[in-house]
Amino acid sequence: MNDDILILGIESSCDETAASVTRNGREVLSNIISSQIPLHTLYGGVVPEIASRKHVEKIVPVIREALSAAEVTLQDIDAVAVTYGPGLVGALLVGVSAAKGLAYAAKKPLVAVHHIEGHVAANYLEHPDLEPPFGCLVVSGGHTHLVEVMDYGKFSIIGRTRDDAAGEAFDKVARAIGLGYPGGPKIDKKAKEGDSSAISFPKASVDGAFYDFSFSGLKSAVLNYLNHAKMQGQEVNDADLAASFQKAVVDVLTEKSAALIRERGYKKFAIAGGVASNSSLRMSMQEACGRLGAKFYSPSPIYCTDNAAMIACAGYYEYLGGARAELNLNAVPNVKLGER
Repeated sequence: MNDDILILGIESSCDETAASVTRNGREVLSNIISSQIPLHTLYGGVVPEIASRKHVEKIVPVIREALSAAEVTLQDIDAVAVTYGPGLVGALLVGVSAAKGLAYAAKKPLVAVHHIEGHVAANYLEHPDLEPPFGCLVVSGGHTHLVEVMDYGKFSIIGRTRDDAAGEAFDKVARAIGLGYPGGPKIDKKAKEGDSSAISFPKASVDGAFYDFSFSGLKSAVLNYLNHAKMQGQEVNDADLAASFQKAVVDVLTEKSAALIRERGYKKFAIAGGVASNSSLRMSMQEACGRLGAKFYSPSPIYCTDNAAMIACAGYYEYLGGARAELNLNAVPNVKLGER
């Protein structure tokens, strides 16, 4: 008798159409991602209506490819897991609708997965020794959270951004200096050519909420610097600006994470989300965890950006915990972590 549990994961919260099959939560049998980056680059960022239409076009072929690459059929699957929020409502609806249709047709359980829970779970895919409890910094285009992972699927939010997420700030600054979209990887690459101490940018703190983040002031400081230089006829060194901006973001993320590790005494700390692929952040967090005696975990870059393997992994633990979604499941674009 085969006791393996196969989960089909579906992700469509923003501009990646993705499907994956995992075995027992930690083994990735397939991970298919259809990225829309080349399309949205033309517009300098994600256009929600275009993203939704492209998901409709790609969702069925991507699911078929994921099943084929895993060498399984829909009947072999034990459950269908899908991102139901947060994200772009039109994009989410495509994935949710596809998952509900598959679950109904194949008479399989449906599991709803929170997108941030998926990012956290990405760390499980390559680190067999990682189990809760642990601390985690989730940094992406839409989210910046400090989270305590108490158990599989159980979280306590320690801090969150009050305005722009870190990834959003990366995109806006990259656009301002002409690097284009997506901003994170381009800032990271450009920063390697510059001096991170060339420009002193502010590091915001939130009164009465030390672990919360704010990046709108930093973004404004960069724009003000550029405007001032233009008015004065001064040439801007884009590499120095990128490096200095990146350092300001990384320093804040690292300092707050390190303070939380010291306060809570974590022996394990992870990072997750699209910005977790930033080379400077990974190095800074690795060094901070080493100084504090905490083992550092990070996903490979392919599992940092939006993908369905992380959704299948999170769905596996939700499935084991008895979580089941009804066929009236809807997309919830602003759902908070821990809500249902």
